[in-house]
Amino acid sequence: MVTGRTTNRGLAVLAALAVVALLPGTVGVASADNIPGYRPAEGAPTIKGSPSSANSPQIKPGIYRDSIKRGEEKRYAVSLDAKTSAYFSAVAAPTPGSKVEDYGDKLKIRLEDNDGTTCGSEASPTFRGGGTAYPLADYANRTIEDGSSECQEAGPYYLVISREGSATSGPDPWPIELDYLEEPPLKGSTPAKPGDGSWSTATPAPRTDPTKRSAKGGTGFNDAGSVASGVWKDRIRPGETRFYRVPVDWGQRLNLSAELPNGTSGNGSSAYVSNALGLGVYNPARGLVSADSFVSYSGKPATAPAFTAPVDYGNRFNSTDSVKAMRFAGWYYLEVTLNPDAAQYFRKGTDFTLRVDVRGEAKAGPGYAKPAGDFSVTAEDREMARTGQTAQEASKSGTLMTVAYAGIGTGVVLLAGLGAWTVVARRKAGAPAATGPALIPQQGQQLSSQASQPTLPSQQDQQAQFRPPQGW
Repeated sequence: MVTGRTTNRGLAVLAALAVVALLPGTVGVASADNIPGYRPAEGAPTIKGSPSSANSPQIKPGIYRDSIKRGEEKRYAVSLDAKTSAYFSAVAAPTPGSKVEDYGDKLKIRLEDNDGTTCGSEASPTFRGGGTAYPLADYANRTIEDGSSECQEAGPYYLVISREGSATSGPDPWPIELDYLEEPPLKGSTPAKPGDGSWSTATPAPRTDPTKRSAKGGTGFNDAGSVASGVWKDRIRPGETRFYRVPVDWGQRLNLSAELPNGTSGNGSSAYVSNALGLGVYNPARGLVSADSFVSYSGKPATAPAFTAPVDYGNRFNSTDSVKAMRFAGWYYLEVTLNPDAAQYFRKGTDFTLRVDVRGEAKAGPGYAKPAGDFSVTAEDREMARTGQTAQEASKSGTLMTVAYAGIGTGVVLLAGLGAWTVVARRKAGAPAATGPALIPQQGQQLSSQASQPTLPSQQDQQAQFRPPQGW
């Protein structure tokens, strides 16, 4: 089981980083055979969900791997207390080039109590890219709410995952990745939903920085490349999906765009590609903020945009799904997909532009009773995003070690085995994921007291960002 805060989830000794995984984006003739698939979390165990609740495997906070066939339903048992909100995400990752049908092939995710009552609403992410296969994700959740009686009690619950699709779509099982995250309770009163008109819905102009910086997109949530506000460039091949992540604090919002350049088709004509380029946005718990919005292409520059609401704890009480998902601070994920039919223009792939604008000043969070873990932004996060570093680059530059030493309180003696537990963030640092036996520290296992509120600029140097593995 892979567990722990995003900064520390997927932690591995630096020695393990000597094995550098091949990054996607190599220029070559695009085909499903050489398009990299979704990289699962390092150390995530494989489990087998059961169709019957009587035989469901028990899961705890962490990341797990499974697979699901068309028409199959799987259940997983969880034990919840009466204080902690819980999020259960599922990522379906069909192999690039798999045959899928828009709106027909989908994953369904729900949480049930012991009586079979669904907690909240059921999520059903589906494809929207003109038959393009790409990772789908969303979550089911149990949220502790004042005055609510639905799924608030402690006891057994069941995560239920099912897959729908027609007989004309691909028959192969889809690999799925489950991620169970806990959100700590609040110390004080629950913030109210922001009032109507409290923020603007008018989309601002995109960033126009004169210099484009190089980004390193990953295959999924586990190896997503870090980006910050700015104009970035990367390379993508037809049929490929690239993931990026950006830290967004309380009170901040995202204005995004992914852009294809002009191109010429192989036969010189202006071929039309519907659903050519897609851009999707996910929150820190892998919940869908903005479904992949695909735009068409006919040789002229094309832009896929996304604009979010500001991050606010009270957004969870909003009736609009895209606003409701902007409920906590942390790493937000961007998913960019290029339709295989774009090979008419970009047979060997193409450079594209990613404009990222984190708007607004960071504000204090709601005041969690425990360290916020994945639902916070740290000084390390901002530095990783600012430099666009991979995990390997961060470890070599000393970024993580600098933060580590800053987080160790006066009088704490460094263990002789420090070098053995010097770690980097697999999810927070964007390290390439690979299967392996490494386990990740549980959230809350730390050397120093990280503030439960998000890091404000004036507080960044005062907070601990680095923790040893659990049990050391």
